Amino acid sequence: MKTLFFAAVSLSALSLAGCSHQQEEQNPRPNILFAISDDQSFAHTSFAGSKFVNTPAFDRIASEGVYFTNCIAGSPGCAPSRSSIVTGRHHWQNEQSGQHASSWLKKHVPFIDLLDANGYITGRTGKGVSPFRYAQDDTDSLWRATDAAGIAHSNIRYEDGTPGDERPAKFISNVNYFENFKYFMENVKGDKPFFFWYGASEPHRAFEQDAWKRTDKKLEDVEVPGFFPDHEIVRGDILDYAVEIEWFDLHLQRMLEYLEKTGELENTIVIVTSDNGMAFPRAKANCYEYGIHVPFAVRYPAAFPGGRTVDYLLGFADLAPTILEITGTSSDGMLPISGKSVLHILKSKQEGVVDESKKYVFTGRERHSSSRYLNWGYPQRAIRSHDYLLVWNMKPDRWPSGAPQRIKPETDNELWPLYGIDQNGEHHSEWAFTDIDAAPTKSYIIENWQDETIRPYFDWTHAKRPEFELFNIKNDLYNLTNLAGKPEFTAVEQELKQALLAELKKSQDTRIVGPDKEVFDSYIRYSPMREFPKPE
Repeated sequence: MKTLFFAAVSLSALSLAGCSHQQEEQNPRPNILFAISDDQSFAHTSFAGSKFVNTPAFDRIASEGVYFTNCIAGSPGCAPSRSSIVTGRHHWQNEQSGQHASSWLKKHVPFIDLLDANGYITGRTGKGVSPFRYAQDDTDSLWRATDAAGIAHSNIRYEDGTPGDERPAKFISNVNYFENFKYFMENVKGDKPFFFWYGASEPHRAFEQDAWKRTDKKLEDVEVPGFFPDHEIVRGDILDYAVEIEWFDLHLQRMLEYLEKTGELENTIVIVTSDNGMAFPRAKANCYEYGIHVPFAVRYPAAFPGGRTVDYLLGFADLAPTILEITGTSSDGMLPISGKSVLHILKSKQEGVVDESKKYVFTGRERHSSSRYLNWGYPQRAIRSHDYLLVWNMKPDRWPSGAPQRIKPETDNELWPLYGIDQNGEHHSEWAFTDIDAAPTKSYIIENWQDETIRPYFDWTHAKRPEFELFNIKNDLYNLTNLAGKPEFTAVEQELKQALLAELKKSQDTRIVGPDKEVFDSYIRYSPMREFPKPE
């Protein structure tokens, strides 16, 4: 690794020139609080207009800072998406270190390591860059030993049933995110600038069903996405999701109040986002808007003119180079970065598109969970412009949500019933379509799939798909009308296909350039495995 250079960031001009100790005291480098929820779609903040979720902390960052309307996650799944954040690369460039529940290799150096070497104190609480397998002992010589998001400070926890346990729902993590952040600030930080990763486990499933009933939430306030049937089971499921979003936001609010009280807030860049979309059918683990489009806001009034909404096409690979530039940190030691810094967007006083030179942002997925024969994934690559989304389903013969039938554990190829529906008509989520997390919404759609009013929703969320899908996201927010192959959209389709293929070649996507185009399916998965029959 080449020697990293030190640079000051002026509060007024974000100068990247080197500084003496005295200059640094006068113009201290900014702290960074990076807050990331787990499985939250772009529409689900009160700032974005949602009526069933209340997010005052996010709203403050968005209203006083810069709100990005077009932030596209690196993948619709947590591990590959987080991999893209910390490396500045598309997940398909990171080998097994860009795939779900595989191993993290040392060579994929996260930007957080470089901040450490450049005078920052770093740490995290809650979920980091996971799920990945990190080195367990000296035999894992090629693997990274610690989480790529930094050293954990998650020892302060809620205790079930005690007076201090304020958690509003059963399955919320017992990590007290705020108290761990406070511990870091008072016992670890010292006099250094900090980078702190606040990674909530919410609103990841499982949810406590009907937890919303202990709140003042109302079913009628829910905006049901068009790919779900409008039923009270679905509405209740969405409200349980909202309860968990608000828990993430509550701890962020406490962190902001603490920083304000201690005089650190104005010298702290606060970044808030989510790793991918909501854990519902046709959202998480899907390259549709509700799977890849996430909330994103940045606040730093000292240098980033606030009160702005920008439509710039922001990708997760852009975050690492942006943070490196802000902190005056060289990328030496990291593998080549694919993203581009957006510091010029943050420093601009403009709203809207701001930088018209960026026409596209890219995302994709491989294996999500163990959900098909021989642990095969469902490879997708996608390109998003301001107006259109093109999804390339590279293996359209596979089931997008996982195989519809699973082999019973500890049997010789004995199968659970088709679609996971037992003889009483009850759906068992672990029996079929396991790329979708267990959810009342999932079960309701599958149990009623033969009802002619429900069948379209079943097909949207579970059926096989064509190789290419093209959507006008301005007119079709829920991505229900496929325009691919329609003569009037030929020019748009060809433009996006060419741009996508060019990016995949440029970034050396193994699916395109080889030599082993199926290598992603070969990476070892360290999370629980399931068995499925060989497709006919």
